[in-house]
Amino acid sequence: MIGLISATAAGEAARDRLAAAWPDRVRVYEGPVGEAVRAAFAECGQLVCFLATGAVVRLLAPLLGGKAADPGVVCVDEAGRFAVSLVGGHAGGANELARAVGEVLGAEPVVTTATDAVGLAGLDTLGLPCEGSVAVVSRALLDGEPVALEKEVPWPLPPLPVSPQGSYTVRLTDRDVAPGEREVLLRPPTLVVGVGASRGAPVEEVLGLVEGALRDAGLSPRSVAELATVDAKSEEPGLVAAAERLGVPLVTYPAGELAAIEVPHPSAAPLAAVGTPSVAEAAALARGGELLVPKRKSAMATCAVVRRPGRGRLAVVGLGPGARDLLTPRAAAELRRASVLVGLDQYVDQIRDLLRPGTQVLESGLGAEEERARTAVAEARRGHAVALIGSGDAGVYAMASPALAEAGDDIDVVGVPGVTAALAAAAVLGAPLGHDHVSLSLSDLHTPWEVIERRVRAAAEADIVVTFYNPRSRGRDWQLPKALAILAEHREPGTPVGVVRNASRADEAGRVTTLAALDPATVDMMTVVTVGNTATRIVAGRMVTPRGYRWQSGTREEAR
Repeated sequence: MIGLISATAAGEAARDRLAAAWPDRVRVYEGPVGEAVRAAFAECGQLVCFLATGAVVRLLAPLLGGKAADPGVVCVDEAGRFAVSLVGGHAGGANELARAVGEVLGAEPVVTTATDAVGLAGLDTLGLPCEGSVAVVSRALLDGEPVALEKEVPWPLPPLPVSPQGSYTVRLTDRDVAPGEREVLLRPPTLVVGVGASRGAPVEEVLGLVEGALRDAGLSPRSVAELATVDAKSEEPGLVAAAERLGVPLVTYPAGELAAIEVPHPSAAPLAAVGTPSVAEAAALARGGELLVPKRKSAMATCAVVRRPGRGRLAVVGLGPGARDLLTPRAAAELRRASVLVGLDQYVDQIRDLLRPGTQVLESGLGAEEERARTAVAEARRGHAVALIGSGDAGVYAMASPALAEAGDDIDVVGVPGVTAALAAAAVLGAPLGHDHVSLSLSDLHTPWEVIERRVRAAAEADIVVTFYNPRSRGRDWQLPKALAILAEHREPGTPVGVVRNASRADEAGRVTTLAALDPATVDMMTVVTVGNTATRIVAGRMVTPRGYRWQSGTREEAR
């Protein structure tokens, strides 16, 4: 919960705007400011104070206990110009909160944390428990000193400017080891503990068995991702309480699913009791992995430990049509998250400044789409966090199709939508896509012209607005005239046609003409051509397709 505190009418106005935007995330604290801050500090994970920074500092000073426990605090000035991350920038999430508040209020986020200032991912912001000399190793990264990354287990980390060797170390490990003097240990959630229990097994016995198994195997409890068991034990108090104390979920599986898993130590007892010859080992192995600790028993419980390596992550990211303000916040976040970026060289140049230090860039030229897709999938399979970029929306005539055709279920795939060229061009032209519409590529490099022509003819006969991608190049100059001729068989010469070149970019040029007047020679590969249907009209120089044909007869379609 985010506590909101204000003292003046101007502060209350900004506070209320934030409360309206986040109704389920915030709580407004009224009354004397000092009492409100103390109450919010004790009860909330984060605070936004609409007060002067000096006043907030004085109010917070007696309350601060330590960076690991203090809530994140953001201070917003009376005029709503700045959202200052004041306390708990990393651990308390104040840096991200300042950015989020800035988006809602139109304020400039002010973040002074050293790593954030240079775009470096903070070691304590990676979403993994960390131990050791975080400040010392972070300073080494900031100063450009060689810091080695040792991955004892694969895990998709964001980019870090690391070296093969160094006097400082970031070690990714699930082993129960102590950090060195110049070392940070990152604890990935790689361990799954399968558990079984007799009815009424006490939580202390379950926890003792689990902790003993981890300790004897030299494994860190901070890398436990979940406890796993059979469905029949989903409400067993000792297991539920053990998961709560470890701070992990209790995941359950049907007995039939567990019974099909091959384990080294099956038993007749659980088969008779719950319908599977193994609970602990089978539940731990249910999603694959390496069995590190075979079944162990206590009087009333069993457990087994499996290492499940982190899955690589492939984000297929649409960059939009070119303008930076049409790049979505989600796309920008994925670019910052990726340790490996794969893309066409000219697209990489568009967003290179958004990449964090340490990002590995694998770029190539035109015509290597399938190679880029294979490269991105291969890097994800190595356990990296990968972003594969394309213009517009990556799923529209872009990289998502070849990448997903290559990817299996052994990696996580995330699609990040982008503004397509058709939509960017439509916004320039007016409202040409107000009714049913279709996008067609006129490039016959990968699709036979016979197939393209059949689709153009179908769209023409169905009276659907058509947007042509890849309409004309120096080597393909007859396809667009042919397609327009097919449309002309079904539409009047005066049918509006929109032509937009470099939509959303600095040299954007758009015009509205007609089917008869369009000169194909004025069109190139950077152009999108949109041909209206029989209801499309030119209104005040803009291309407009009505939402329904009734509009043309003088009645308005009911607003939806």
